[in-house]
Amino acid sequence: MSSRIFFFLLLASCAAAQTAAQKPFTLNDDFVHQQFGDTCSIESAWPPMVADLNNDGVADIVIVARCKNPLLDEGDKNFKVIDPMDSFYGYGNPKITTGFAPDDPKLRGIDLLVIHGAGPDAWHSTTPLEKFVIINIPVKTLAVKPMKLRRKKIVNAIYVEEAGGDEMTSAVFWDGHKYRYTPLGSAME
Repeated sequence: MSSRIFFFLLLASCAAAQTAAQKPFTLNDDFVHQQFGDTCSIESAWPPMVADLNNDGVADIVIVARCKNPLLDEGDKNFKVIDPMDSFYGYGNPKITTGFAPDDPKLRGIDLLVIHGAGPDAWHSTTPLEKFVIINIPVKTLAVKPMKLRRKKIVNAIYVEEAGGDEMTSAVFWDGHKYRYTPLGSAME
């Protein structure tokens, strides 16, 4: 009799494990809060984009979010706040440039959350490879597409049609060490 009970318990635990393994992953604010803190929430106007941004063969994700002050959770949640656009134009220290707010209040606090994936769970791994909050890029539209670098190397880049008066298109890409910003010209061209 005890062997039958053991068998049924074993069978029930295997079924429960299979159900847990088949449960689909849902990207939501709880996930963003877990990875980046309570100051960031998903902006539903832009869908998240999955691609291999750092060329390691593992899927990464770009999430557009509204963050009140990402520097507060940087150490606790183990991510890096970066400002590649202001770095390109001369000074990109996020401790200073987080105060550079766009004139349009709808664009204030809009940031790009990037997670470099690790292992078979990729970007939604409990311990991702790296995480970044990219600040101060005025996002109007967003796409992830291949980009050819000068040395004919092709990388996936985050293309941004920038909101504001100039309506520029730019790209943010991983150079192997850090994210870089490059303007691509007027969106009207």
